[in-house]
Amino acid sequence: MSELLSMWNHQVILGIAQAAAAVALCLAVVFLCRRFAVHVERETAFSLARGFLQMVAVGMLLAALLHGSLPIAICILVGMTFAAAVTAARRAPGISRPRLLSFCAIAAGGGIAIAVMLATGTLTSDLIVLVPVGSMLIANAMNACAQAMERFRADVMAHVGQIEAGLSLGADPATTVAPYVQSAVYASLLPRLDMLKSLGFVWIPGVMAGMLVSGASPVYAGIFQFIIVAMILSASGIAGLVATLLMRGQAFSSAAQLEFRPGIPDSDVQGKPVLAHHHV
Repeated sequence: MSELLSMWNHQVILGIAQAAAAVALCLAVVFLCRRFAVHVERETAFSLARGFLQMVAVGMLLAALLHGSLPIAICILVGMTFAAAVTAARRAPGISRPRLLSFCAIAAGGGIAIAVMLATGTLTSDLIVLVPVGSMLIANAMNACAQAMERFRADVMAHVGQIEAGLSLGADPATTVAPYVQSAVYASLLPRLDMLKSLGFVWIPGVMAGMLVSGASPVYAGIFQFIIVAMILSASGIAGLVATLLMRGQAFSSAAQLEFRPGIPDSDVQGKPVLAHHHV
């Protein structure tokens, strides 16, 4: 027991030293960017500290719940989904209830992908397997949701004149913003499509590497990793589409007037709708 504890302490100390080296490189990059007037010092320091503390907390939690049941794993994944929704909502200033919108989109994308993997036996209900893989799906659904919302809102703001011209000619609201729905969903999918294209040739993901180290068949490890990346694409597509469609519903009033207007301040990111009224 003492030998196991000593080994664990040694690994922790080694990990802290390696993390310090990684942080040093990140800070060096930040100060290099500062020379070109890119100021992200405070945000980077906060993100590094928060990320480190969160990962340590997650490691301790997984160690305590190593053999937890499926209900416990589901509770953890729901908590991750809520945290992801809070993060994604910051990318959608000026809309009504952005956290609820983000939660619905992320839960739809991540939840459907996880359910399919459980139904096909790709994932087991063991907490130590379900939570790490589920977190990857939720994280990518979060990024897709944020990218889709940000892109849709930006496109609508940039084409107010064209949209209102279409509305004045009697076009359906959904038709006037259809190109921006398409571009938003595509923007949310593009990074995952590139990731899938480069799989194996440009990068070997950590899941496959871990399976190889644990002695799994290299062929099965490759197939399993492909399944995960394909599910990431599916979760991202669902999340991006749901988020965009929900935002489209908020873009117009009940009288088919465009509600998203330029000039919405970023300070109204906490879910307070700041919508200008269109006077006919």
